[in-house]
Amino acid sequence: MSYIATVKDEQYHPEWIHEDFVDFIVEKINPVWAWKKIKATIIKIRILSIGFYQIQLRPNRNFKHRQFKAGQSILVTVEIAGVREQRSYSIVKLLENGDIIIAVKQQGKVSNVLTQLAYGNIVEVSQPQGDFVLENHTSPLLLIASGSGITAIYSLLLEALKDENRAVDVIYFSRDEAFHADLEQLYQQNSQFNYHYINTLQQKKHLTVELLDSLVPDFQQRQSYVCGSTTMMQSANDIFQDLNISERLKQEYFQIAVDESLEAQPVTFIRSQQEFEAKSSLLESAEKAGLRPTHGCRMGMCNTCTCTKVSGSTQNMLTGEINHDANTQIKLCISQAVSPVVINL
Repeated sequence: MSYIATVKDEQYHPEWIHEDFVDFIVEKINPVWAWKKIKATIIKIRILSIGFYQIQLRPNRNFKHRQFKAGQSILVTVEIAGVREQRSYSIVKLLENGDIIIAVKQQGKVSNVLTQLAYGNIVEVSQPQGDFVLENHTSPLLLIASGSGITAIYSLLLEALKDENRAVDVIYFSRDEAFHADLEQLYQQNSQFNYHYINTLQQKKHLTVELLDSLVPDFQQRQSYVCGSTTMMQSANDIFQDLNISERLKQEYFQIAVDESLEAQPVTFIRSQQEFEAKSSLLESAEKAGLRPTHGCRMGMCNTCTCTKVSGSTQNMLTGEINHDANTQIKLCISQAVSPVVINL
């Protein structure tokens, strides 16, 4: 049998047009045009507080606006020293004209670069992603935020306020008053909304069951959403577990806590024939060893760093669950080794 016949029998179809080539051509005409990629132009930047910026992005037609649900995020990609770097940002709101509003704290490589870009610069973004969204019912809500966690909570609040009969309370711990004026205005405009602002520079208060009882006496009957610092998130977990109401709590992690009690473990990437010691997440440990595994959000949301764990035990850094199974899927960014681990990378 000839080679040509073999190709024909297997119904081989050559790829006549490459996406990268098309993008290279069309961006010469308009830099935001692309075949499949979502490119977005920076339209406006507003200072929320020192080091905290609200950025308005105008995506091309590839962005699927109708898929967006309040509380979701996008991956934003920028080029730093010739390397494409990504970070996830909550969508604060989606404007009627399709523009995307995000808020960026000036910390970390991507955020520092993004906040320094000027009007007209172009970045690449992803489709909306994540499941930190409101459940499909009308029970009263409790939304709790600290620091930059207010971005996701603010988005959920705007969605919840569309139902005039749904009671909503927001507890916001902050030291810089970002979004505080906007929240005050929403409080004045919506009778079903109660706003509890705690300036942590003036009031040394933390998330406790006593504080919840005093501010929102019926919080145990509410569906609660929490986003913010690792310390606050852990406090919320402890409170809701102690009260046996964990099913009423939903959280969005901006920072992932490393279990410092775990010892460093040897990790092997078998396909690339690389070995390294892992103390923090498998992704961060691999990067410290000079490796560059494919990744996206770094928070367990986008699945970009999902790979097969051939053997060994890992701990999910979000849930604390330990996985001993062989040949199972894990996410490098939220997995910490608790034994020697072999990964098919």
